[in-house]
Amino acid sequence: MFNGLDDRADIEAESLLKVILVLVLVWIALEVVGEFLNILTDLLGPFRPLLGLAIVAIIVLWLLDRL
Repeated sequence: MFNGLDDRADIEAESLLKVILVLVLVWIALEVVGEFLNILTDLLGPFRPLLGLAIVAIIVLWLLDRL
């Protein structure tokens, strides 16, 4: 009668482990990038606002095809 409910647990253990492994790798990559950005912002110190303005200017110039 409810045949659709029997298909919920058809995922294999290997597939589930692969999904978990990919998620852990993404998590580790985000941690590494976050630490790199923290080190970069610590080195820049008072020049952080200028870096933000430079990034905005580059994006605007790129969008206006001036770059």
